[in-house]
Amino acid sequence: MQIPNILLVTIDQWRADCLGAAGHPLVRTPALDALAADGVRFAAHYAQASPCGPSRASLHTGTYLHTHRSVFNGTPLEARFTNLALEFRAAGYDPLLFGYTDTTVDPRTTTDDDPRLLTYEGHLPGFRVALPLPEDREGWYRWLEKRGYDISDRGRFLRGSDDLEVPSGRGATWAPSPYASDETETAFVVGEVLDTIDGLPEPWFVHASILRPHPPFVVPAPYHDRYNPAEVPDPLPVGDTGHPFVDVVPEWGFTRAPDTELDQRQLRATYYGMVDEVDEQIGRLLGYLDAGGWSQNTVVAVTSDHGEMLGDHGLVSKMGFYDQSFHIPLIVRYPALDGPTGVVVDHFTENIDVMPTLLDLAGLPVPGQCQGASVRPFLEGQVASSWRRAVHWEFDFRVFARTVGLPLADCHLAVHRDQAGKLVHFAGMPDLYFDLGSDPGEQHPLIDHPAMAGYQSALAEWRPPFDDGPLVNLLATPKGMITLRDPQLVG
Repeated sequence: MQIPNILLVTIDQWRADCLGAAGHPLVRTPALDALAADGVRFAAHYAQASPCGPSRASLHTGTYLHTHRSVFNGTPLEARFTNLALEFRAAGYDPLLFGYTDTTVDPRTTTDDDPRLLTYEGHLPGFRVALPLPEDREGWYRWLEKRGYDISDRGRFLRGSDDLEVPSGRGATWAPSPYASDETETAFVVGEVLDTIDGLPEPWFVHASILRPHPPFVVPAPYHDRYNPAEVPDPLPVGDTGHPFVDVVPEWGFTRAPDTELDQRQLRATYYGMVDEVDEQIGRLLGYLDAGGWSQNTVVAVTSDHGEMLGDHGLVSKMGFYDQSFHIPLIVRYPALDGPTGVVVDHFTENIDVMPTLLDLAGLPVPGQCQGASVRPFLEGQVASSWRRAVHWEFDFRVFARTVGLPLADCHLAVHRDQAGKLVHFAGMPDLYFDLGSDPGEQHPLIDHPAMAGYQSALAEWRPPFDDGPLVNLLATPKGMITLRDPQLVG
């Protein structure tokens, strides 16, 4: 077997259920469905953290949040960790990055005036950055300018067209973007990938980090009006309250769902259109691999950094502990392995499994730091022995410490979830338990249940005592690196 090419695609803020192959009643994703039909889809796949920076740190290092301790966007990632790109580079690959990894450099490895200390949008060591696309989107704007657009008002490209009246039955996010369907950020990134792959010596490693369907919730025609808000699935209602964390999350503002039912439904319809747009560009990328003869010997892995609440439980964004924020897709295809195709794996898998999987498929050793495991047995039609029976993720909310009234070190939660139940363990609040058999929608959090003691013991075994580490209370900001302190809590 030849040494494989590697194509790792991350699609930002993509829910696991928003996939045709997963049985969504409306969403159409023909390209990703075809990829799943030619490979293996992992139906119970979960991210290990949110938001983007901490989750990608887990994805790229193969470690849990309590290990790497890059707990929020802007928290530096310690240089002592190796990562996916460094390991492949050491093996002779030239890992190329198109997009972003949301990594803040370890300040102990550089000087105080290093501009990388002013942003959470740095690049993971080991990657050669072929196309930087941070949140300012400057590369995309310059590309639009070459296509004849006036980019003096960059903000207009991030909102719907101002000169259109919203039709009856449509909500606030209906208006289309003021550019064509082949001029999106996704189309720009994929185009750059295609232009680059054509001249790469094999084996190559490409990481395409796709920004959408991350907000803002806006998409060009025809995607903006592809789904009728009246037909989208109802969001899960707000469940029982009374727990301090459940009650405080909506107070963060940016996590609160739109006020009206129509706007909530339109938000879903717009998001589904954004998913469609990304899927079409993924199809363009995969079609190019097929046409160029690369597909047979290329490992394609497609996943996300986290999900999106999309109005469920009255929330948007990805903060907290609900499944919608952490249940994400994973599809892996490697034809040269000659394994079964169209397989759906229901065993729990995690984003920390991606690094060991790609290394394993390339015939490379897996570093001892990795806490995940290769899913290669599933790709070969086997059932991995002693595979995990539960899935875990963590969320650190110390940047919101003022709103919860806790010391920084107590502002974190960890989840232990299996098929029957879900424990949410808080450092500074009562634990919560969901009986998923009788309450699959997580509407009724319990603070007392006979099963809780067993889940608490299992979680403690999974996550032994840990310390915060030297960088966990540092935060990169445009004004410089700041230190979070208990007497001056940052809200």
